[in-house]
Amino acid sequence: MVEAMSLLSNLKILDFSTLLPGPFATLLLADLGAEVLRVERPTNEKASTVNNYLNRSKKSIALDLKQEESIEIVKELIKEYDIILEQFRPGVMKRLGLGYEELKTVNPRLIYCSITGFGQTGPLKDRPGHDINYLSISGISSYSGTKEGGPANQSTQIADITGGSLHAVIGILSAVIYRERTGVGQAIDISMTDCSFSLNAFSAPTYLTEGVNPEPEKLMLNGGTFYGYYQTKDGRYFSVGSLEPKFRKALCTAIGREDLFEISMSDQPEHIHLFKETLKNIFQTKTFDEWQQVFLNVEACAEPVLTFAESCEHPQFVERKMIVDVPDLNGGYQKQIACPIKTTVFKPEYKHIGLNPGESNKEVFKKLQKDGIIKK
Repeated sequence: MVEAMSLLSNLKILDFSTLLPGPFATLLLADLGAEVLRVERPTNEKASTVNNYLNRSKKSIALDLKQEESIEIVKELIKEYDIILEQFRPGVMKRLGLGYEELKTVNPRLIYCSITGFGQTGPLKDRPGHDINYLSISGISSYSGTKEGGPANQSTQIADITGGSLHAVIGILSAVIYRERTGVGQAIDISMTDCSFSLNAFSAPTYLTEGVNPEPEKLMLNGGTFYGYYQTKDGRYFSVGSLEPKFRKALCTAIGREDLFEISMSDQPEHIHLFKETLKNIFQTKTFDEWQQVFLNVEACAEPVLTFAESCEHPQFVERKMIVDVPDLNGGYQKQIACPIKTTVFKPEYKHIGLNPGESNKEVFKKLQKDGIIKK
């Protein structure tokens, strides 16, 4: 086993981001071994439980970016922390004197990743927004949910995490590879709306080539077929995704209706409706626990809709060690979700939970004081 922190230990990241997209991106990078230093505004507020998770293993300094001394500190830090991630609206970092064009004169190898709602260009670039707005504008919301109920509220932040965090990590690591080959840094413009727009992976090709606009409850995976959720006798739910014939056949056998298999394979609207309605009625005949026993050893792509509390205790996540104890700096531990990326040469080291803003000031400033960058 290679030393735990060796995977990305050569990466040093200065993280100006807050909320979710940026911190989740740097959480993944920190879990993979990168050294992340958060730059936060001075405050007496303590880190929340959420921030204890999102900012684990990261250091934190507090700087007032409206002060010239703070700007000079950042310029000194990027000589070492040569990857920046920021999440301000377009133009804010530039007005502070910390834009890419200015900072790359200090360090030409600088990788500068900006995550915004709409990107650095375009008529909406200065417009505020949230996850629900980015999904709406990207077209995704228009064919989610139901015809009667309208778009569905999502329980997790798709645009923020899938759109912002994951694409930012991909962009940063791609830029690192490019820099290793050329010695040249770059600016990365991550728009959560652009990235959400790109998630229309199944629907976009059909519309762009055939003009078929996706609608709710019309597609294979959005309610247009039996693929979906079914309520049990006691009000819980089961997910059914038996798309392939072998899984469909296993489903029909498990529910005691092998006669439905041929109908289930039909693409006729009346047959699709009949199969879906029959499944609804059948799932109402047994409780949640009873259906779990029915499908326990059946490969039909039918799984229970678990509460999060139940997921935490599920044997799959227990075996995969997806909940870990992270040191809290007071001699105890806090339970957190583990890094989901597993490799044959790397095991994450969880140094500590997220620190309070400015908790690393003394450590980071010691060297800067010695070099005369800041006053004692």
